[in-house]
Amino acid sequence: MTDTTHTQPIPPGRAARQRSPEFRFAADALRGLRQDLFHDAFAYRPVPPTEPGGRFTRRGSERMKEYGAWAPHAAVVALAGLAMFVALVSTDGAGLAALLCALLAGAPVLLTLVRPVGAFWVSLAANTVTLVLTGGSSGDSPWPPGGFLAHLAVVTVVAVRTRPRTAAWMWLLTAVYGFLADGLFGWSDDFGYGSDLGPLLFFAGVALLTVAVRQTLRQARREVSVHQTVTAHERSRRTLLEERTTIARELHDVVAHHMSVVAIQAEAAPYRVENPPPELEKAFATIRENAVAALTELRRVLGVVRAQDYEAPDAPQPTLADLDALLANVRDAGLDVTKTVTGAVRELPQGVELSAYRIVQEALSNTLRHAPGADARVEIGYVLGGLGLRVVNGAPPAPSLIKPSPGAGHGITGMRERVSMLNGEMTAGPTAEDGYEVAVFLPVPAAAPIEGEA
Repeated sequence: MTDTTHTQPIPPGRAARQRSPEFRFAADALRGLRQDLFHDAFAYRPVPPTEPGGRFTRRGSERMKEYGAWAPHAAVVALAGLAMFVALVSTDGAGLAALLCALLAGAPVLLTLVRPVGAFWVSLAANTVTLVLTGGSSGDSPWPPGGFLAHLAVVTVVAVRTRPRTAAWMWLLTAVYGFLADGLFGWSDDFGYGSDLGPLLFFAGVALLTVAVRQTLRQARREVSVHQTVTAHERSRRTLLEERTTIARELHDVVAHHMSVVAIQAEAAPYRVENPPPELEKAFATIRENAVAALTELRRVLGVVRAQDYEAPDAPQPTLADLDALLANVRDAGLDVTKTVTGAVRELPQGVELSAYRIVQEALSNTLRHAPGADARVEIGYVLGGLGLRVVNGAPPAPSLIKPSPGAGHGITGMRERVSMLNGEMTAGPTAEDGYEVAVFLPVPAAAPIEGEA
């Protein structure tokens, strides 16, 4: 009997999925290295001027603000000049070699202004050329003084212009380059003795860590600011929708009440006339049918804004006739308020009465919340074309035990919605006496004359 073993080849995709976590980590790391330091390493990415309102353009004259926009560029140029000076002074001898070493120290720093990642590779190459030119005469170190300062400036500027992962790769490649250069030129027998690689890695690590923390904090603040803006927008939108829903509910109750009265009166009218003609009975029947149909359609359309647990108020909706009770209520809460009425008081449409009452109520509530201890005035003017409202409060007293509560402007938004619904006008803002004023005009169209009426 012969045993036969059949082996099936593993598909390439499955083999890739069976790779160890260490292999996948190394592959991801090499992919990140290629993306950060090799892909488009010499791409043209100039440093833009500082935006208005930044650290260097916030204060001073217009000329100083204009110059302040180029402050980062000036700082990089100053670092390049310092690196060139140190390289020129520390190089033994003079002449063309010293000048060339100085240029090799300053060029990579200046290159960070336009090609940041490429400047890192140029810095390593320039340091190697400097070592070959000087033959190690500037000290027992793979980093001459000028190259030390230049490379430290390069990695710091590049870290500011890129992301923390790129900074980590630059620090690691700097360490690898230092070990290779130290072994190639043979300055020191062991790492750390007679070599500036240790101090360079330390200072570069501190600089890169500082930049990484700064960038992380800035990104966190930017995200928090975005979330706050979105949250404020959503809160304002939700408040607007809730206010519109409240207005629609109140209008539903008001209009439904009037339509019900029309239907009932149209049904009862023929019985109040002895022997009414058939045409009159038919007209009242048509009025009742139209009123009932309109009431049904109104409930179908506007009833959707009701919450499931919403119950229509048993009492009638408030009007300006109930304003005295409202003022008495706020006086009990500690607000000294007076009321002034001008013009001929008359009955207005229910929607106007309700909106005017709610606007005065919200304005007085804002005074209680935001200006505790201040006095207020309510002015109501009945004019030919409509109704004028003005609610103004004075400045709160300076020594006050009650602190004003901060507001989000939702009350003003609700008032504007009510005014806009009635095609009115509204202004709201602080007064010259450090108070606050809300002025509203609600138009009331004149009643159409009845046909046949003198």
